[in-house]
Amino acid sequence: MSAPVSVHVWSDVICPWCFIGKRRFERALADFDGEVTVEYHSFELAPDTPVDFDGSEVDFLVDHKGMPRAQVEQMLAQVTELAAAEGLAFDFSTSKQTKTLKAHELLHHAKAKGVQPELVERLFAAHFEQGGHVGRDDALAALAADVGLDADEVRTVLAAGTYRDAVQADIATARQLGIRGVPFYVIGEKYGISGAQSPEVFAEALRRAAADQAADAEAASAVTA
Repeated sequence: MSAPVSVHVWSDVICPWCFIGKRRFERALADFDGEVTVEYHSFELAPDTPVDFDGSEVDFLVDHKGMPRAQVEQMLAQVTELAAAEGLAFDFSTSKQTKTLKAHELLHHAKAKGVQPELVERLFAAHFEQGGHVGRDDALAALAADVGLDADEVRTVLAAGTYRDAVQADIATARQLGIRGVPFYVIGEKYGISGAQSPEVFAEALRRAAADQAADAEAASAVTA
């Protein structure tokens, strides 16, 4: 039996394309005949954002990107439409911009507890669809409890900065790999995919990675036979 194909994903919980990309990747995964392991890694798109940004998503992008307000509004409308095609109900009028360092620390804690995929989904939904805050300790503890984590333990871990070094290690690795934006997928330790690509692109990379692993296993078996 072949080993699972590894998938490493660099993303940020306030990145709309990361949520859209997640859905597209899941569509490819549903048709993939093989095992896959998925691990999420930290990437801060706007590390200088305050925990409590005073303003809307439009205000943030106008200020952070220096884009005209009308252009930002048009862009968000287009992203909302693309998200809807993936079954997502984005509501940028209620989304709260924040620094995501603590959210990434929490995702490392969730990985250690075996519920990282569930928490990734919960944080995305909270930010993009439910107007939730993904930067404050208490808000994150409540979201973590929704996927079975102990809220008090989460508060302790976040207050102590237990996983802060792990977050920085992820970011450093992204820099070494030349990752400048997210989402970014590394499939089978070999195929890099940047952006929220189509399910077909993800499916092809999964097939190639699986074929490579099967060929490597066959070659190794021939050597030891």
